[in-house]
Amino acid sequence: MSRLLPHPLVALMLAAVWLLLANSVAPGQIVLGLLLGWAISLFSARFWPQTPRIHRPLVLLRLVGVVLYDILVANLTVAWLILRSPARLRPAFVRVPLALQSDLAISVLANAICLTPGTVSSRLSSDRRHLLVHALDVGDPDKLVATIKRRYEAPLREIFEPC
Repeated sequence: MSRLLPHPLVALMLAAVWLLLANSVAPGQIVLGLLLGWAISLFSARFWPQTPRIHRPLVLLRLVGVVLYDILVANLTVAWLILRSPARLRPAFVRVPLALQSDLAISVLANAICLTPGTVSSRLSSDRRHLLVHALDVGDPDKLVATIKRRYEAPLREIFEPC
């Protein structure tokens, strides 16, 4: 079964993305999305170094909600900062120490940071222990690090790296 459907969660996520792009939940679009999700996950399986194991799927769903909420709030915040006074912005690079070990977990963290307006993950240290993050407005770098670790890194550890 795993040869025919190597990454079922990826296939479902790709199908969901297809439905969002098509802006339709018509039966034909659902079937097409599922076929595309299956085909893409099947043909890309050889490029995956290992099959990701999700140990806490409910935590993953909660993390998706947190990221979507943060994207919405960050969009409004960035718009307000730019409209208010761009000269008062305090951009900064901040080093975020990582407790994550999994390549996939680090990648998801870096992508979640990039998806949130006003922040960009720019570099992973060669020892994979720090992520350099650029933020548009940083009042307290320690607070930014604590927020990233609490909202993103801690759930990712539960999802991909159980104790």
